[in-house]
Amino acid sequence: MALLVLGILLWWGAHLFKRLAPAARASLGDKGKGIVALGLVLGIVLMVLGYRASDFIHVWAPPSFMVHINNLLVLIAIYMMSPAPKKGAILSGMRHPMLTGFALWAIAHLLVNGDLASIVLFGGLLLYVPVQILLINRAEPNWTPGPKGSIAKDGMFFVGSIILMGVIGYIHGLIGPSPFPG
Repeated sequence: MALLVLGILLWWGAHLFKRLAPAARASLGDKGKGIVALGLVLGIVLMVLGYRASDFIHVWAPPSFMVHINNLLVLIAIYMMSPAPKKGAILSGMRHPMLTGFALWAIAHLLVNGDLASIVLFGGLLLYVPVQILLINRAEPNWTPGPKGSIAKDGMFFVGSIILMGVIGYIHGLIGPSPFPG
């Protein structure tokens, strides 16, 4: 479990570095992008290794219908993390669609995983979202939405999100449990 927590903390630190230490991040210049990327990759590797190495400690048993809710939330999350918020019409006025989508992804995974390691992993990632939103809003209080896109682009990105979810679900099933019922 220690590797899992360390990975989550490293992932948080790499993501929040620019907001918490802007002068230090700026002093690194372009080299800082590589350092942050390395921190993120190392954090993800530690999360995966820590999650897989953690003992299964049962906390709660999710009902089977939660799989359907999980899949719907993940589909919405993928759509929110696509270019749709910038190029479409539906989410064009939303300030933090990617972070909101990430939160939906984490919530979806909390709904279908009732073990302690999953709660630590997905709960730890979920808690990052309000912290990052607070820091962004504090650093950039005067935000205005960009131009509104088209519904046609929303449709295009939604179809792309369905296809991407199928690919992600297939790969997820190869390396872990299949997210699709049946």
